Amino acid sequence: MPKQIAVLGAGSWGTALAMVLADNGHNVRLWSHNPNQVASMNASHQNEKYLPGIVLPEGITAYESMEEAVRDTAAVILVVPAKAIREVTAKLADHLPADAVIAHATKGIEPKTSKRVSEMIEEELQEVNHRPVVVLSGPSHAEEVAKRQPTTLSASSVDMEEAQKIQELFMNENFRVYTITDMVGVEFGGSLKNIIALGAGISDGLGYGDNAKAALITRGLAEIARLGTKLGANPLTFIGLSGMGDLIVTCTSVHSRNWRTGNMLGKGMTLDEALDQMGMAVEGVRTTEAVAELAQQAGVDMPITQGINQVLFHGAKAKDIVDQLMTRLPKHEMNDLQDVLNTR
Repeated sequence: MPKQIAVLGAGSWGTALAMVLADNGHNVRLWSHNPNQVASMNASHQNEKYLPGIVLPEGITAYESMEEAVRDTAAVILVVPAKAIREVTAKLADHLPADAVIAHATKGIEPKTSKRVSEMIEEELQEVNHRPVVVLSGPSHAEEVAKRQPTTLSASSVDMEEAQKIQELFMNENFRVYTITDMVGVEFGGSLKNIIALGAGISDGLGYGDNAKAALITRGLAEIARLGTKLGANPLTFIGLSGMGDLIVTCTSVHSRNWRTGNMLGKGMTLDEALDQMGMAVEGVRTTEAVAELAQQAGVDMPITQGINQVLFHGAKAKDIVDQLMTRLPKHEMNDLQDVLNTR
């Protein structure tokens, strides 16, 4: 049955998800804080800044007013940058329908607090005592979803009925959604892969080849699994869509904002120059800072993450960090797996 759905965030990913919902026959209200963007989308049926050349389905209407966007909706999907999650959710709390399913498709960890996105949302909604949050995550580029190319994601929540509702809303012949109970693993996998993607871009920018990138992806996955498992995730999650799947797509594609930013850094740009050229949120930058601190607090060895953090925020040269990683003391490869299994 067609439903009223609000998507908060009209960037490339929010718009692509709105398109999936509209393709499924739902009436989608796509909220943006930018009145000029709202007017442009409603007039042209395109999101010219973030998805140029893509015609939006008739079922999507852009809104500037959050109150109007979420009124009488069956579900609210937050797709704003992680740094804006608290601000947007705090505004949402005043207007959220009591029976609406709430989900997010944002990947990031909050600096200082080390909170996952679902935890930030829950904190901001605690006074309205809302139902459990669902996370929608996995290997997905907005550009490909908007072109209706095959894509598969995971929906996770502490309440599987809520996850299944999101699964039902989004599933179609181009967009397949699995459910999974490990919300911690899904959010950590989706967030931390952006750090490794920065590293993959740096590697390519330095002119290194496939051998280096394969090593970076593999050892990066070991770091993600070490930290995630220490903090309560199921290690098997990291060989699934939200782990290895998301890591591969983000580390190997020119669509990836994090890879592109890293690539510019590897070619000699400063972080400010690279971010200015991107003109969009690059979640891995903020996440690197948060996770480097979290890893130290948790006593988890994450040399790639710490190295990228040095490059981003402490003036280290990327080539010097690569040399440090390559000359670390010898280790047994399976020690990482044993550490993860022992944690469980």
